[in-house]
Amino acid sequence: MLMKAVEITAVGAPDVLRLCERPMPVPGVGELLIRVQASGVNRPDVLQRLGRYPVPPGVSDLPGLEVAGVIAQGDEAELALAGLRLGDRVCALVAGGGYAQYCVAPVAQCLPVPAGLSDVEAASLPETFFTVWSNLMDRAHLQAGETLLVQGGASGIGVTAIQLAKAMGVRVFVTAGSDEKCAACLALGADAAINYKTQDFQAEVLRLTDGQGVDVILDMVAGSYVAREVQSLKDDGRLVIIAVQGGVQSEINAGLVLRRRLTVTGSTLRPRPVAFKAAIAQACFKTVWPLLESGRIKPVIHGTFAAVDAARAHALMESSQHVGKIVLTWGNA
Repeated sequence: MLMKAVEITAVGAPDVLRLCERPMPVPGVGELLIRVQASGVNRPDVLQRLGRYPVPPGVSDLPGLEVAGVIAQGDEAELALAGLRLGDRVCALVAGGGYAQYCVAPVAQCLPVPAGLSDVEAASLPETFFTVWSNLMDRAHLQAGETLLVQGGASGIGVTAIQLAKAMGVRVFVTAGSDEKCAACLALGADAAINYKTQDFQAEVLRLTDGQGVDVILDMVAGSYVAREVQSLKDDGRLVIIAVQGGVQSEINAGLVLRRRLTVTGSTLRPRPVAFKAAIAQACFKTVWPLLESGRIKPVIHGTFAAVDAARAHALMESSQHVGKIVLTWGNA
């Protein structure tokens, strides 16, 4: 059987994305098939289109790292072990193939759609919440009472990090590229927002912390930012790099790292094994899903596009004019 999908026809600008027909994928052992209602759009999708984010071996060449929809096929015994059944509404983190009407996902990377959320809202969850949890909680060991700086607070990752950290009792500072974005971050609960185009984030962080610096920085820029970030950390501070939009080359004061016992780390989620992602899924299900169902944390959707308009969605992502998530829908594909 054939399905509609969005493929990358060549390396290039958003208009290389095309609606096409592909064979419907077949789930293997430990996998299920989702009839997709909505697909999240993320910065890695743009990087894949630009040829800067290689597809892991054996993964679909179709972009898309998160989906929401209905379980259409799967081994009922495997589903039962995960507390799922055929026909259940789920959202899932996938390594690729999310821009399609049907998508295969490991059962262990699927979670029930939180009560009260739409498919569009659910499709905005897995990539950002799994990434934020893995890096802030598992790698940086962020604790209640600490202080966090999020670079790019209005991004999908940023709005997730603000809300999750605030729910944990963390003081949150963010950077953003306009006064309007700063206001949006403050409305989500950030304690302070720094317009990086008109303010020096390092100076502002030190001012806000009486010269002490922050405990944790979540960085999506890297490049020249890293040197200033190291100087913005307090003793025993942790810098976690999750993207390199500002470049891969950085220079730091290594003596400062030694004297102040700093940690500089980072990660990328896509190539990690299913078992690793399954552990994150269960941690999010236990801790984050109740916050979503209670309304303490809310998905932030900037806009939705029909799948046929995926190029427009990517153009918006690249413009960085959005606050929160961009989602594709498959209702009229």
